[in-house]
Amino acid sequence: MSIDSGRLIEVRRELHQIPESGFQEIKTQAFLLEFINRLPHEHLEIKKWRTGLLVRLNGSQPEKTYGYRADIDGLPIKEETNLAFSSNHEGYMHACGHDFHMTIGLGVLSHFAENQPKDNLVFVFQPAEEGPGGAKPLLESNEFLEWKPDEMLALHIAPEYPVGTVATKPGLLFANTSELFIDLKGQGGHAALPHMANDMVVAASHLVTQFQSIVSRNVAPLDSAVLTVGKISGGTKQNIIAEDARVEGTIRTLSIDSMSVVKKRIEAQVKGIEASFNCQASIDYGANYCQVYNDHEISKRFMNFTENRSSANLIECEKAMTGEDFGYFLESIPGMMFWLGVDSVSGLHSSTLNAKEEAIPFAVDLLVDFFTEIQSN
Repeated sequence: MSIDSGRLIEVRRELHQIPESGFQEIKTQAFLLEFINRLPHEHLEIKKWRTGLLVRLNGSQPEKTYGYRADIDGLPIKEETNLAFSSNHEGYMHACGHDFHMTIGLGVLSHFAENQPKDNLVFVFQPAEEGPGGAKPLLESNEFLEWKPDEMLALHIAPEYPVGTVATKPGLLFANTSELFIDLKGQGGHAALPHMANDMVVAASHLVTQFQSIVSRNVAPLDSAVLTVGKISGGTKQNIIAEDARVEGTIRTLSIDSMSVVKKRIEAQVKGIEASFNCQASIDYGANYCQVYNDHEISKRFMNFTENRSSANLIECEKAMTGEDFGYFLESIPGMMFWLGVDSVSGLHSSTLNAKEEAIPFAVDLLVDFFTEIQSN
């Protein structure tokens, strides 16, 4: 590893302090550029894409191009870790490990900038994974198409696994996902005169209650789906009947067919609410992410490599309802994603997520050795 582990930890902590929302990663892009511009440039090229970056290391005798993708955005979560390097951006936090993903990418990039690879390596620092979705437009960009890899690799931190653990599987790893936003519009009024109004708090409550039957009664029992409402908002004051209400949630399914079933049932139930409460409703599915489906051959090659490392504990894990727009890369490019253990009591998207930094040099060494080995075969 060409960059020492202490410097990698410093990089991660600096990135952790500047989480930014999707397509607003101005400081993050500037930090990445400043770091990369200090590396040897003899075999290195850089392209900006919106608030992201593409970096290519040209191989000495290239036969293939391998890609590593790191997502770079943060989440609208108020950090409550009390770490000395907590977020400086009020209301935002790297609560999904993207600071780890970027730092690991920079560590691998640093090694190969000083040790020219045989094949080309492309590092993709992708914005807007958490929303509205950066992978799909990036894949369609001229910048990416010019450097399109033959294979793609990505990782995601896993708080539930100890450091040194790598978990993955061939085939389906992550679910199909869709955001869900429903706006209800009725007639507001005085709390003492409910017969002269159409209460959207009541309408939204009925709708969320009805949602509970969709997965249990409309999705095949041997399939899997999740419909979670994470936020309900409506009204302005305790003695005013709410004219508006908003329901926000997420849908996750293991099959495309089940996603269609769930959406059709949501739409039917929303129409029923419109009729029952004499109101108007609109549905917005927001960002939709396809499944993450690992290439069987590439996954097996990576798993065999990892299993033979004394420092690593390989687990063939179960598929998960997690969503990731890296799935769009895997639709058109063979590749895979794996879980990286970081041993945190708090989970992903938690305000107290505190991943162990020892996972960073472990992952850098793992990926440096893996990219080196596959180029020597």
